[in-house]
Amino acid sequence: MTFDQWMHASLDRVETALEHYLPGTDIVPAKLHEAMRYAVLGGGKRVRPLLCHAAGELTSADARALDAASAALEMIHVYSLVHDDMPAMDDDALRRGKPTVHVQYDEATALLVGDALQSQAFVALTADNNGLSAVQQAALTRELALASGSVGMAGGQAIDLESVGRKLSRPELETMHRKKTGALLRAAVRMGALCGEAPDAAAMNALDAYSAAVGLAFQVVDDILDVTADSATLGKTAGKDAKDDKPTYVSIIGLDASRELAAQLGRDAHAALAPFGPRAARLGELADLVVNRVN
Repeated sequence: MTFDQWMHASLDRVETALEHYLPGTDIVPAKLHEAMRYAVLGGGKRVRPLLCHAAGELTSADARALDAASAALEMIHVYSLVHDDMPAMDDDALRRGKPTVHVQYDEATALLVGDALQSQAFVALTADNNGLSAVQQAALTRELALASGSVGMAGGQAIDLESVGRKLSRPELETMHRKKTGALLRAAVRMGALCGEAPDAAAMNALDAYSAAVGLAFQVVDDILDVTADSATLGKTAGKDAKDDKPTYVSIIGLDASRELAAQLGRDAHAALAPFGPRAARLGELADLVVNRVN
């Protein structure tokens, strides 16, 4: 199977899993469930679910377990986007090429969509017959909770909000992004691996090194695209970081240096996978996808 074939097959599984684990619009409250499905289904790069599936291949993970874990990861990611786009945060009207949830519905509904998606992620992880043992459910729940909370994604967002109009040092910027973006990407890889036969400490350390490189590369490329791509290509508002006076890699080290940093992080990701040999081919291809993406 080529990488493109594998990716499309995995994305189909992810979409089916999300359809399964999201409440239907025939369940009360219908408007909230409709808005949740509007936010989640039929769009997005699904990088976190793909990383989860690729890491699961290393440990012979059950397909049902990877479906549940990847759905939970995407729900947490989308909840963060819904809240980030609101007027009190980044105040954006476009996400994944369509109106943001608070624009399509209203601000109160958008708040509740984010709240409900966060809860629903843990429903998916602990559902009956999802291919995860009780021990695995507990381990994955902890991974996802830590990655999305105050020491992870939410903490990174708090630092981001505090940094508007300030000039951050490069280490401070890296700390922010390792939490805001990197923590959930790291969790995706760890959760995928933990869906199968428990990897040893050395393997998890190698996967963490890979995740650290990919997570930072994702954000560096995001900063590059914010100044080089248009809104139609990105599916969100281009040029918003500069307009909002947010610190980025481009504003701190420049465009050319940012491009070289992204390329180096890609090489670092591949180096971290060396102990796994050909078994980690999909993770390597995903690193390339992150570094070379255009949206």
